[in-house]
Amino acid sequence: MKRKSRRCWWVILATCLLLPLLLVLSNAWVVISTQARVFSHPAQTPANHVGLVLGTAKYLPTGGINPYFQNRVQAAAALYHAGKVRHLILSGSNQTTAYDEPTEMRKCLRSLGVPDAAMTSDYAGRRTLDSVVRARDIFGQTRVTIISNEFHVYRALFLCDRFGLTAIAYGAPDLPWPLSMRTRLREYGARCKAVLDVYVLGTQPRFRGAPIPLPPALEAAATVVSAVPQ
Repeated sequence: MKRKSRRCWWVILATCLLLPLLLVLSNAWVVISTQARVFSHPAQTPANHVGLVLGTAKYLPTGGINPYFQNRVQAAAALYHAGKVRHLILSGSNQTTAYDEPTEMRKCLRSLGVPDAAMTSDYAGRRTLDSVVRARDIFGQTRVTIISNEFHVYRALFLCDRFGLTAIAYGAPDLPWPLSMRTRLREYGARCKAVLDVYVLGTQPRFRGAPIPLPPALEAAATVVSAVPQ
């Protein structure tokens, strides 16, 4: 009985020691391996045909506009108008009729002067991993510019590397620490989960579907193709 009790305590102790170590090492790996490809000014950002805009909620639970959403769409519009991307994949979730990230991004980008022909909506980007893999498998891309908030793009680039996408990232401004502490702390766990998804769990996108070609690089598409979960 005492042996079992001791063994149990050793397991608990090992777990308590290994989890923080895994968290620290995963975060260091994700950031250090990608930070050289993160840009914060449109003029310094290399040009790519396609930008992958990662979705988030437009509104806060309190009802105000989510500044992360606002910063992402403004960054996407700035890159488009600077000629750094020619087409945008708007990848997010539309789990209910009242919650539709790609459509909200499209509306805001349209108001910022981005034409509909330069945008394609991916409604099945429920997670960063899903958005990345679908950009490759559904939309046929091998090279993209990730567009999201700076704290988020390291993980997105890490996943691009693991799934065979050549990628750089534009990091929209983050909020000051006092306003974003909870979000950034959650991101530490998400980076650890990304490592486990790739190397342990073999996680794949929830939705697949048939390939969807994007409009040609220099032509204005008459219609906009949207990816719908199959």
